[in-house]
Amino acid sequence: MIHPTRTNLLLLKEKSRSVQNSNGILKARRQALIKELLAATAPFLSSRDTVQATYGLAVRELALSLGIEGDDMLDSIAAVAERDLGLEISERSVMGLRYREVSMRESPLRDVDGRGYDYRATTSRLEDTLHHFEQILQAMLEIAAYESKLKRLGQEVVRVTRRIRVLEERLLPELQHQVKSIAQFLGERERESTFRLKRFRDVRRAV
Repeated sequence: MIHPTRTNLLLLKEKSRSVQNSNGILKARRQALIKELLAATAPFLSSRDTVQATYGLAVRELALSLGIEGDDMLDSIAAVAERDLGLEISERSVMGLRYREVSMRESPLRDVDGRGYDYRATTSRLEDTLHHFEQILQAMLEIAAYESKLKRLGQEVVRVTRRIRVLEERLLPELQHQVKSIAQFLGERERESTFRLKRFRDVRRAV
């Protein structure tokens, strides 16, 4: 129990105001983090939906292409069409939070004549198959680009929410209770002093 003095009462009130200000700042930060999180979630979900929608179609097209072109043809095309996308992992920062971002120098999507083999010797179904898998690769790389950012933002939202809860559910109520208790104590002591002073005056007058 803090000693019930006016000085301590003023200090507690000041501390309570400081905590309330800190709580307001944390709430504003959480709101900004959530806004940033939602903004990053839209392209993340869009990329994931692209993978889900395209994967089944790509696998079916691949099975048909294998039946038409044959394993040897597809193996040789895969060897010729292989390339380095120039993936780079770099550190980024959003609202003071560091995260790793995946970027690429080249897009996985290519024109028919940019895959390094004679497309005139293959069927259009194979070209469609390759295009679908390139779409999947691009979407997966986009997911990787957003995943770290979303994870860091989500962790920070949880951390800030916990701090807000501690302030609102523990620290602020405790400070407010202490302020109320000391104020009541000082009020009662002041009333007692006033009563004693009045009684002393009455006794002096009676004498």
